[in-house]
Amino acid sequence: MAKNPTKPALSLAPAGIAPPRRLGADGTDLWVRVMSEYRIEDTGGIELLAQACAALDRAEALAAAIEQDGAVIRDPKTGPKSHPACKDELACRAFVARTLERLGLNVEAVKPPGLPPRPSGWIPPP
Repeated sequence: MAKNPTKPALSLAPAGIAPPRRLGADGTDLWVRVMSEYRIEDTGGIELLAQACAALDRAEALAAAIEQDGAVIRDPKTGPKSHPACKDELACRAFVARTLERLGLNVEAVKPPGLPPRPSGWIPPP
């Protein structure tokens, strides 16, 4: 699979931490979104996030191959069977989900300090 030579420049999250290795478009997008919402600064967390982003790139590449070939492969000897890459795509997606959960990214993101939003129908005191 050819790499995209016109890959857009990586816009870094507020923390300014770049991924430790080159990522594809989907992995880079996940990296930027996560780093803009959460403060991951420790080496282990950065590496786990990088692994999850790389796995997402792999899952998307497998999904493209499955889309091209079809989800069902017809073999003259054994008949129809599931595309061999389906298991691998699912495994990559499960790894991404588990890793993001292990990083604690399934909880509320870090929010900037400030006043809470006003309830609807709020009238300021006189």
